[in-house]
Amino acid sequence: MSDLAAVRRPIRRLDPSVVERIAAGEVVEQPASVVKELIENAVDAGAASVTIRLEDGGLDRIEVSDDGTGIPPDEVALAVERHATNKLEPTGPIERIDSLGFRGEALASIATVSRFRLLSRPPDREEAKGISVTGGTVGKPFVAPRSVGTTVEVRDLFFRTPARRKFLKSPAAEQVAIVQTVERLYLARPTVGLRVESEGKEIANYPTSPTLLDAAARVLGPELLHAFFEVDAGIPGGRVRGVLGRPALSAPTSRRLFVSVNGRSIESRPIAVAVRLAFGDVLPRTRYPVGVVHLTIESDRVDVNVHPTKREVRFVRERELTDALRDRVREALLVQPQVADVGELERPVRSRPPSHDRGRLAPESLAVVRGAPGVQRTLETHPTEPTARSVKAVAGHPALTLLGCLEALYWVATAEGDLLLIDQHAASERVVYDTLRRNGTLARQTLVDPLTIRLTGAQRTALTAHGETVRAAGFDVDPFGPETVLVRSVPAYRGRSARPEALRELLDELAAGGRPTLPDGLEERRAATVACHAALRGGDVVDAEEFARVLAALHALPEPAYSCPHGRPIVLAIPRSRLDRWFLRTGA
Repeated sequence: MSDLAAVRRPIRRLDPSVVERIAAGEVVEQPASVVKELIENAVDAGAASVTIRLEDGGLDRIEVSDDGTGIPPDEVALAVERHATNKLEPTGPIERIDSLGFRGEALASIATVSRFRLLSRPPDREEAKGISVTGGTVGKPFVAPRSVGTTVEVRDLFFRTPARRKFLKSPAAEQVAIVQTVERLYLARPTVGLRVESEGKEIANYPTSPTLLDAAARVLGPELLHAFFEVDAGIPGGRVRGVLGRPALSAPTSRRLFVSVNGRSIESRPIAVAVRLAFGDVLPRTRYPVGVVHLTIESDRVDVNVHPTKREVRFVRERELTDALRDRVREALLVQPQVADVGELERPVRSRPPSHDRGRLAPESLAVVRGAPGVQRTLETHPTEPTARSVKAVAGHPALTLLGCLEALYWVATAEGDLLLIDQHAASERVVYDTLRRNGTLARQTLVDPLTIRLTGAQRTALTAHGETVRAAGFDVDPFGPETVLVRSVPAYRGRSARPEALRELLDELAAGGRPTLPDGLEERRAATVACHAALRGGDVVDAEEFARVLAALHALPEPAYSCPHGRPIVLAIPRSRLDRWFLRTGA
């Protein structure tokens, strides 16, 4: 008898209680899942404002209260039954769903894995009717005072399934996920105000917004107001409206692009890719657009039943839709200025001078070029250009001579006859990353005049959750009002200080777990995130002496470094033999 035959078990029907817990697990993955379902129910009930109250990051308690139309008393018990809903006719069809979800399905799933309590009052009643459920066991209905609307309280999530509960993240991390979920839902329906409290204190507030731009700026940051373009155009089967940041506001991941379909927040890789392709070569390959995209599409052209939580959807003739979306976004981008003017944003943005052809060494960026005709006259008008300098090995080269810098991005060098191109940011970032991994902290530069910075709700939550990491990164931050903080010091490395505004970017990435392109653990991702914002950046003007010190530090690392923490190469070498072939020096 084979081993497989020996352990085979007969096919049997599962116990109904087990079926319920499996079904609940498809909808309720973490506290943020509960918050999403309850907010969507509130929106379906016509709520104008929703308040979310949390204890212990939602692990101990979640309460969601709304001012919607409430539930009639004779339907309260039905609301927590499986396969009972007011979102569909009893006979369907299920293919056409105009609401955000099934009230009964969500509530029943949540009640199966928690200590659940619902209290609701419609406008034509003087008191509210409620019901409690403990791990799927329904209690007796009760009455209690409440204004018009519904309150749902969820305690001890997964208390009957400790194996599920132990895989949840820390309370601080779960709270960050909740605020991020609230932001996505708010941007899908900015006409509904959302407020989040934790341990009795407000941590995020997204009031009803008259325009999509105002709502987007509240979540993505005020700099969007000075560097955005709008999309409003027809697409197959519907329309696209959106507010997107100009290329200067790009992000290192696609997490800051928010998409909704018919008022439902969704995740859609095809839509995200279409928007990214619209930016074409205006954005570097490793950067992504930020903004909000609303799609309004005929209901028979979209299927929202692909995923139990309905966060993913399927489109009819998807290629036709994404091609049209790409073209509409591209058209809107090209009719607006592609780069913000200097001084238009809170921090300066260096735009590429129009006379510089891509891929060509700009004379005014060139540090030293010996014997290059037509260039020396230009250099004479820049008396502060640095001299060439030899340093120790970089990427296997025993000696290196810096020749110049291209667009404050790439340094040009020679070593043993090879031509080298060195990424300024990647080289500096690798040095800072290894320093941070060895020492656990960076030096800091105290600001003479502390700077106030406005943070979004998710950023403030991330600051609370990752305060020690932020301090280790070199930022000293104090609360300064409900939505702003006072930055007193910034990271510094080898005499260069990070921008105070880099705090926002750092918090965004910490909220997402650190740079996702780094394959190692959380601490490595955090270190890579900090290093990115403390290092020299593309566009920073540095002299050859300073960059030579970076290369010397790179060579002094315990192990050879060929890439930055995120996998981008530090140096590219072009052998002399390849140059000879390019210039047809076949006999050389």
